[in-house]
Amino acid sequence: AAGVQGKGYPNLLDNDWIWGGDMEAIHTTVTHGIRNTTDGDARYSEMPKFGEMLTPEEIGSLVQHVLKISGQEHDAAAATAGATLFVDNCAACHTEAGTGDRAQGAPNLTDEIWLYGGDAATLTQSITYARFGVMPNWAGVDGKEGRLSEDEIRAVAVYVHGLGGGE
Repeated sequence: AAGVQGKGYPNLLDNDWIWGGDMEAIHTTVTHGIRNTTDGDARYSEMPKFGEMLTPEEIGSLVQHVLKISGQEHDAAAATAGATLFVDNCAACHTEAGTGDRAQGAPNLTDEIWLYGGDAATLTQSITYARFGVMPNWAGVDGKEGRLSEDEIRAVAVYVHGLGGGE
């Protein structure tokens, strides 16, 4: 199922869920959205722009480490240097093994599923500038009518869960 989605849009048919793929997690995501400014309960995470903290050489080493842990061709010496940088800068969210943390919205970096792409150039851009995808909330906020009713949100959650990727 890798590569089925458009770049920056998650594939709803696989079992790779940044925030969790059970019915409750899907319902919460549809209800509140992700990183939007209209719902105070939106799921929120923000990767730092490491280009403001690390040198291009250090970012290059991090990229090589991520290529290594995701099973891709990599420069072994640079990946070794990147492993230390990863533990110091990335492991708090992505875990030391790089398998991600759903509670923080940190994706798994060890599988072949990439929201924006897993090649060296895309990883360099992601680490340097970070990504900040936004999903709107579909429920009402502050007494305002939502885009969808609660029943419609539940129907969407059931539908998305039933597409084959829900847990």
